[in-house]
Amino acid sequence: MGRTLVTRRRLLIGSGTVTALGLLAACAPGGRSSSTASTGAVEVSTDIAGLPEQTLTVWDQETRGGQNEQMERLNAAFMEKYPNITINRVSQSFDDLQTTLRLALTGDDAPDVVQANNGRNTMGQFVPAGQLISLDPWVSAYGWDQSYSPAILSYSSYSADGTVFGEGSLWGLPQVGEAVGIYYSPSRLQALGLEPPATWEEFDGQLQTIKDAGQTPLMLGNVEKWPALHVFGPVQGAHVPAEQIRDLGFGNAGASWVTDKNLAAATQLQDWAKKGYFNEGFNGLDYDTVWQDFAKGAGIYLMAGSWLAPDLADVLGEDVVFMLPPASSETGRVATTGGTGLPFAITSAAKEPNAAAAYIDFITNADAMQVLADTGNVPVNDTAAFATDTISVTNDVMTAFDTLTTTGDVLPYLDYATPTFDQVLGDALQELLDGKSTPQEFLDVLEAAYTEFTGD
Repeated sequence: MGRTLVTRRRLLIGSGTVTALGLLAACAPGGRSSSTASTGAVEVSTDIAGLPEQTLTVWDQETRGGQNEQMERLNAAFMEKYPNITINRVSQSFDDLQTTLRLALTGDDAPDVVQANNGRNTMGQFVPAGQLISLDPWVSAYGWDQSYSPAILSYSSYSADGTVFGEGSLWGLPQVGEAVGIYYSPSRLQALGLEPPATWEEFDGQLQTIKDAGQTPLMLGNVEKWPALHVFGPVQGAHVPAEQIRDLGFGNAGASWVTDKNLAAATQLQDWAKKGYFNEGFNGLDYDTVWQDFAKGAGIYLMAGSWLAPDLADVLGEDVVFMLPPASSETGRVATTGGTGLPFAITSAAKEPNAAAAYIDFITNADAMQVLADTGNVPVNDTAAFATDTISVTNDVMTAFDTLTTTGDVLPYLDYATPTFDQVLGDALQELLDGKSTPQEFLDVLEAAYTEFTGD
């Protein structure tokens, strides 16, 4: 989460009390008209126990071990508390959800609650299309403006027309915090006589040492193309000022990809590929296969998201550590890609928006944060409070996320930038890593897509 980029969002609360009437269209911050106008008025209420028996269909992408477990536990607890509401959970992988959600929202049997990627290619499209309901009317009713930091809320905020990202109405709430870091096995490092790197330059130097020892320095599965974004993000963070990355990541005007510092980042990433630091055939291997290979003993380092911690711990136990990419001498600060998990949003097809809002609150409130921590996830709120003294990769992640959000720079996922930047950047990174484009050509491609969107 970029704490310093985002301007504090102005939340105009539509319901002063939990029983007040909230006209969704009237609740958009800054007096902007809301795209939820088509849904009509909603009487905001947090008392859903008396609602008629009904089914709430929820689409999520929490398919992996700890992620799935927390959803199962929270859904069961919700239905126990509200026996009048049955959760129809439809869970699918991130990639499948990205493919199916857009069509589902326009169908006759659209879900009530969905996890929608924050970026301009997903939430940024659903908002102006009127496919989501603003959460503004329930913000004060559930105290989300108190439990969530303004910076976290900004990651799910858009103007009603979708042109402004980071400000405006609230369209979703996340459960977890995320950071891209470096996983390693202490026993594998010790076998090579290495210590965890203290600086970015030391990390870079170790890669050649590992290669010379006949080992694979970095594991990567990039057939889906997006995994390379999670490697390039920290590399870029080691060279480019965070504010410039945030402008580029949010698709806000005023920055440029064609700079010497971005060129240095692209060059370093391509050099890693040229020097054989990645596992063979990485651009043709899928993400899940490769991190599972790492868990089984392949490679020395895995640059990936904090969400893999529970699954890696299941296999490696205490022999796996998560660390933030160390600060470079160039920037002097820890900086890496991260933010929040996919936020949960109410669709405009929701049959009972108050039930949907109550569900979102139930899976994101303080009690839910404890369930998330208990199942190896990273609660987005009060993260440090859930860390224990136990040696575990889960505690590593919680401590790292707290460090990153308090003393470092959280960099946005770069595919947020434009409605098509996920494809543009994914394709460009594959080309760069395959040596089919030069670092300058890589930047030129990104610059063209970025400026076409921003109008610079």
